[in-house]
Amino acid sequence: MVTKLNRKELDEALEHLNGWVLDETRGAIEHVFKFKDFSEAFAFMSRVALAAEKAGHHPDWSNSYNSVTICLSTHDAGGITAKDTALAKTIDAILA
Repeated sequence: MVTKLNRKELDEALEHLNGWVLDETRGAIEHVFKFKDFSEAFAFMSRVALAAEKAGHHPDWSNSYNSVTICLSTHDAGGITAKDTALAKTIDAILA
């Protein structure tokens, strides 16, 4: 079983992530991505879906036209774990 990150570990992880913010209410990290249009947003979602499936860790997300909101939390652990920060790094790399 994975364990939740403590606040110090979480703060350190967020320093190395691009634009991810803590949503304390949800116990998750979140990022809103903006794209030129729906097609670019959907292509991004497709790439993230493949990476998430490979990692065995799936985001809560939504899409509205050119905007994709991704929220990462490990439900089994009841909060944010290294699995979430690793997937966030992968998502950042997809955009790089």
